[in-house]
Amino acid sequence: MPIITSNYKPSIPFRNGYVSTIYPNIFRKVKGVSQKRERVELEDGDFMDLDWSYASVQNSKKIAVIVHGLEGNGQRQYMLGLTKYLNNNGWDSVSINLRNCSGETNRLYKSYNAGVSEDLDQIIQYIVIKYRYDNISICGFSLGGNIVLKYLGEDRPLPKEIKSAVAISVPCDLYDSLTEINKPKNYIYQKRFIKHLKKKLYSRQIHFPDILSKSEIKNCTSIQDIDNLYTSRAHGYKDAMDYYSKCSSKQFLKNIQKPTLILNAKNDSFLGDLCYPIDEAKNNLNLFLEIPDYGGHVGFYLPNGIYYNEKRTLDFFEKPL
Repeated sequence: MPIITSNYKPSIPFRNGYVSTIYPNIFRKVKGVSQKRERVELEDGDFMDLDWSYASVQNSKKIAVIVHGLEGNGQRQYMLGLTKYLNNNGWDSVSINLRNCSGETNRLYKSYNAGVSEDLDQIIQYIVIKYRYDNISICGFSLGGNIVLKYLGEDRPLPKEIKSAVAISVPCDLYDSLTEINKPKNYIYQKRFIKHLKKKLYSRQIHFPDILSKSEIKNCTSIQDIDNLYTSRAHGYKDAMDYYSKCSSKQFLKNIQKPTLILNAKNDSFLGDLCYPIDEAKNNLNLFLEIPDYGGHVGFYLPNGIYYNEKRTLDFFEKPL
């Protein structure tokens, strides 16, 4: 489909990508969201935790499945903001906590990465069988958006209940995104990501001392080092570049058959040119791409407490273009 013209134009301070990205992480506080946790046992003996929130109307037949970004969880403000807005508009929602992201160390050595579409598939199959929703729509943020797009475009039968999907601030080309994150403009973000990822690795080392050593973790000075040491090996890839190549969602976009919206801001400092799949959107009737001038990375601020990405997600879920 043609590229969608965006009408998102925030106030002047939020036309700065860095302000848009940082502001909600520091100042946004979403209140009034009630979550009920459910643990799902996976086929490989591990588990994933789901955080359920319900619509203000009873017995909704519509469910939004929401997937967080790198080192996120179901309690991040961007997750709660979307959850609250959907609940207030008649949608139940379930936030997926990817493995090792729910506050409890998972049982297996592997964890999560940008390509764990098989885990998303298990959860959606579980929801289809147990809860019988008529309309399942999916939203993924950043890394979670890449998972959602990969899931939709892979060679697997999708449940008929899946009606639409939205992916927000998505690194459609993982190495291209990493290249941007490594630039001086993103130094603070890069260091923060490395700090959090290494903290998680030290925790895993305690549980798996024969596989992972403290010295190996200490020697990691970049995200790619971490992906070479852990992410790739733990999930069956040769190395980081093999992981980036096989898990980038861009290669799967041509196969998407469910109405899907990608919302990537032009001033997102985490995304390089390859993360804006213009040709793929033009050549797939089911794929819609909106590139607002503003928004940063998951930072589509609006002054009334409801962010632009939340409005666009509900609009697309209710009436895919």
